[in-house]
Amino acid sequence: MRKIYHLSTCNTCQRIIGELNGGKGFELQDIKTDRITPQQLDEMKTLAGSYESLFSRRAMKYRSMGLHEQDLSEADYRRLILEEYTFLKRPVALIDGEIFVGNSKKAVAAAKSKL
Repeated sequence: MRKIYHLSTCNTCQRIIGELNGGKGFELQDIKTDRITPQQLDEMKTLAGSYESLFSRRAMKYRSMGLHEQDLSEADYRRLILEEYTFLKRPVALIDGEIFVGNSKKAVAAAKSKL
């Protein structure tokens, strides 16, 4: 299975999708209009190893909600991602049983090499 969870309004996501064959051969899911289901998030967690690794601390709401001052558990990370799409580190690419999370050069290069 090949799938990319992204935001259609995010220029970085769109640039990375462009680098991944323009998204050809992928199912694209805009997480703002087509929310992540608990089952999808659990599948991502299984591949990534933790909910924390899928959580974006760069989201504006992270600081505005005072989350930077709290010790968050795995259950907290899961709940927050499901409640607010901006907390998913994006894009998330699933390529043939492997997961590539975020927009770091390393993650994008690894996803490209998997293709």
